Amino acid sequence: MSTGSVMARLVRRWGARSVGLVLTAIGLYVVAPGLLAMFGSWPRLRDVEPWWFVVLVVLVGLSMASMWWLTRLALLRPSGPDGGHRTVAWGTAGTAHLAGNAAGKIVPGGPATAGVVQAKVLIDAGESPAAVASAMTAMGLLTTGVLLLLPILTVPALLIGPPPARQLELGVVLSLIIGVVIVGLGATILLWTPFVVWVGRLTGRVIHLVKRDVTADSASVALVSARDSVSKSFVHRRTRALTAAAGNRMFDFAALVAALTALGAHARPSQVLMVYAIAQALALIPITPGGLGFVESGMTTLLVLIGVTADQAVVGTLLYRLIAFWLPIPLGALAWAGWRLNLHLSRPR
Repeated sequence: MSTGSVMARLVRRWGARSVGLVLTAIGLYVVAPGLLAMFGSWPRLRDVEPWWFVVLVVLVGLSMASMWWLTRLALLRPSGPDGGHRTVAWGTAGTAHLAGNAAGKIVPGGPATAGVVQAKVLIDAGESPAAVASAMTAMGLLTTGVLLLLPILTVPALLIGPPPARQLELGVVLSLIIGVVIVGLGATILLWTPFVVWVGRLTGRVIHLVKRDVTADSASVALVSARDSVSKSFVHRRTRALTAAAGNRMFDFAALVAALTALGAHARPSQVLMVYAIAQALALIPITPGGLGFVESGMTTLLVLIGVTADQAVVGTLLYRLIAFWLPIPLGALAWAGWRLNLHLSRPR
């Protein structure tokens, strides 16, 4: 093999990774002042009642458990001629999600890395690569669709803005209501094709304004195709899958509401939901792992804009991210280590 071909292979293999690492370093450098300022508020957490930490852990735990349930539903399949079904165990689904979630939070290109790690655990547990790939794709489409629905469902509440909505404690009730609406609207999308075509054409016209190669027809075809993929993966269990996907987002949003309530903050829950939706979009920025720094800065700024004091916004964001972002990392590392140890012990000598 010639020297030129070897160099070309090295450039192809390591060039993109090197660029990614450089961009990550630049991103961390840009957001470092904001992160240091936020973590400088660490002593303020002593003013939070201990039971609020328990509430946040429970809510975030329920959010993660919803993803485990969704994984089990995506991999549910017939087990034989008797009409029974089998799927992955709860422990396998939880280990795969925890390990993938932790990897996505510490490695650049988080969502892709998380998907690879989660898929590896499921495949090593005995699932076929084709079934895992199909399930991961369907889960990604469903959870992304739920995320995209959040700002749309928030607009009516923002426009109406009833006085009781300023009671932040009602945010938990709002999360339940939005969850039910998501399930109903999601079921409509999965079952009513004309509605999907209309939404796709409308979306295509909007995107066409900034991207000329996207038309109303192409967007409609793409949306119907994605809908069909999700519907096929969750046939006969669509409502349960929608409930799990909605629960993943709504329990997480309730954790943010609890973090702000613990500090005595006052804001309309609908506005906090909009802040949450934007923060989740910032988490998808591939420059830093899990959108680290961008989520904190964006969430703090937006909370101040909706009326939360600067001090409460900083400490509330710190409390929420401590439980929702940082706590799952060591849990995922333990899950990965336990899985590797079990894999090693179960191998034939």
